[in-house]
Amino acid sequence: MAARGMIEPFDEGPKRPGTISSGLSSYGYDMRLANEFRVFSPPPSGGIMDPKDFQSAHFTHVTEEACVVPANSFVLARSLEYFRIPRDVLVLCFGKSTYARCGVLVNVTPLEPEWEGYVTISVSNTSPLPSRLHAGEGIAQLVFLGAEEVCAVSYGDRSGKYQAQRDITPPRT
Repeated sequence: MAARGMIEPFDEGPKRPGTISSGLSSYGYDMRLANEFRVFSPPPSGGIMDPKDFQSAHFTHVTEEACVVPANSFVLARSLEYFRIPRDVLVLCFGKSTYARCGVLVNVTPLEPEWEGYVTISVSNTSPLPSRLHAGEGIAQLVFLGAEEVCAVSYGDRSGKYQAQRDITPPRT
């Protein structure tokens, strides 16, 4: 499985002391955070999060080298890397232990065969204190699973609604 061409920009390492690891790892790739974030700001009157009626106004756009996630809240972010997944590969994502030990959890759905784009990442702060995210550093590890044969129908074949996303992409129905 050739990583070059699948991941741009590709980070081979080595890791800088004092940073959260990124790039090639033992059996995967640690993707990095871009410096773009959408910080959730709940409306004073409350409300409901509904993927069929997503309210972008409840999010503040932040472009910084670090982003503070409020206690018991979340942000949407995106990967620094652009991914092009081959037809015979499925990619699973796992949060990094460095953040998990601070109560920060990462959620990314699988990157399906022939999906491409920047990954939209949901980062939840389960801590009772604010947490800081660092752009340009690792946020989650990707594990690439190669199939013995190509899939019958890929994400690209289905013209998936998140294909070739360039920005932090809210829910689409």
